[in-house]
Amino acid sequence: MPASTAILTILAALLLGAMSPGPSFVIVARNAIGLSRGDGLATALGMGIGGVFFSGIALLGLYTLLATVEWLYVGLKVAGGVYLIYLASKIWRGAAKPLAFDAAQTASTNPRKSFWIGLSTQLSNPKTAVYYGSIFAALLPQHPPLWCYLALPPAIFAIEAGWYTVVALCFSSKRPREIYLQWKAWIDRVASSAVAALGLRLILTAHKVGI
Repeated sequence: MPASTAILTILAALLLGAMSPGPSFVIVARNAIGLSRGDGLATALGMGIGGVFFSGIALLGLYTLLATVEWLYVGLKVAGGVYLIYLASKIWRGAAKPLAFDAAQTASTNPRKSFWIGLSTQLSNPKTAVYYGSIFAALLPQHPPLWCYLALPPAIFAIEAGWYTVVALCFSSKRPREIYLQWKAWIDRVASSAVAALGLRLILTAHKVGI
């Protein structure tokens, strides 16, 4: 397979992976609706940086490393699961707190914090790392030309950040925000339950080292 075709196939596979429901989608949507459009976009930016990180370590052979060192993969799954459960608990505890979307909201939002939440959520999911590694191992030529190493990281950033930017823009519009204000407690609790379930699943399946 020509290198250019391989790169396009990798990018298409990663776009499909980003579009599949998961903790990243939940966190971006919630921050965009519950905080502000800026927070949603900052979270999307964090997701994009996380994708660049995973592409870098995938290019360095993460898939092979995790397949060889079983305890490392198990540890990553457990650590990622614990973080997601912690994040879910914070969302749950704040579910009953009302939000006022007015001039005071600007002071209460924190795009920098939202960026780090997006980045840490992306990096805490070892399945994302293994997905990147397996896609690269399956599709990237054994000895790719130099331009592949230069082109892949920015292209992957565009895919990850671009998709979650779309999510943030869609969920930060007026109507979704009005719905969120009306049903905030329930929406936050459903979101926290989904994130906690994903974290718990990571922990319970940590002994399964298969992709």
